[in-house]
Amino acid sequence: MRNLPRIIYRFKEYLLMSGIRVGIAGVTGYGGQELLRLAARHPGLEVTAAMASSAREGERALPALTGLWAGDVEPLSAADLARSTDAVFLALPEAASAELVPELAARGTRVFDLSGAFRLRSAAARARWYPRTPDLDLPVLYGLTERCRTALAGARVVTCPGCYPTAALLALQPLADAGAIAGDVVIDAKSGISGAGKTPSEKTHFSERHGSVAAYGVLAHRHSAEIEQELDREVTFVPHLVPLDRGILATIYARVRPGTGEDEVAGLLEQAYGDAPLVRLRHAALPDIKQVAYTNFCDIGWKLDAGSGRLVLVSCLDNLGKGAAGQAIQNLNVAFGLEEQAGLL
Repeated sequence: MRNLPRIIYRFKEYLLMSGIRVGIAGVTGYGGQELLRLAARHPGLEVTAAMASSAREGERALPALTGLWAGDVEPLSAADLARSTDAVFLALPEAASAELVPELAARGTRVFDLSGAFRLRSAAARARWYPRTPDLDLPVLYGLTERCRTALAGARVVTCPGCYPTAALLALQPLADAGAIAGDVVIDAKSGISGAGKTPSEKTHFSERHGSVAAYGVLAHRHSAEIEQELDREVTFVPHLVPLDRGILATIYARVRPGTGEDEVAGLLEQAYGDAPLVRLRHAALPDIKQVAYTNFCDIGWKLDAGSGRLVLVSCLDNLGKGAAGQAIQNLNVAFGLEEQAGLL
């Protein structure tokens, strides 16, 4: 056992030298292209498959990645994905992921799914929000990296959290787990338009969004179920689209239990994230989107009125980075024993 640290070090060194073979399905979408951009520059990964979102899409190039990646996008094929990779990222619509994940898992491929298909553990909740998701005969890990590092090593299927839940849960979960939250929780979150996906619609049209802010999915957004599942409590979640291409700012309103002071709030968050390289605690210096855009950081700040127990948390991240592709890479890094922030700084 005395040689175990050296063995682990050598194994990490071997992986970095040989390159973990990864495939990406859905590279023509925003999240998929971000995954490919990160994976192509990652020192420990080798992109061996880059596929579209369906078998009907033909080969195509991605000009935005010229100089970073020299391959072409291929039609989607589960067999080819499994044959040429050690791990696969799925940046696909929920229905496509629901079909592919069981097949890839049965072939022994490790899967990191960015869709919501398998995020909800309750069969009733899945039937409501993701009705085309089947039950799996193997465990699915909810991959909020900072909360599941130990479990990632043995996980075969990792469902990566949504962008809104990532921002909300990183701020709230340490406090909720400690019983420090009392009463209602309101999450007022604003996202750049890329969070709505690449398929154009009236609500994402430039003429509709430029110079405007709009609430949507009020009391009817499926990310509410995901947040409530992880917090084990009801929340009021109101998302908004803002005229930015990327980024999320979540302003969270809560009350703390009587007697809870600033030192306790700070202590709980510092205890949770003291060794987390990609969460930055800003304390009273509240963060904003420009500080996290194009990064895999989540910045968290807060203000507490100790007299009334009112707590306001502000959590910021890039919805395509920490909210999607970057977090998926982070999960893979931990799962394969690489440095957690490898390829992300």
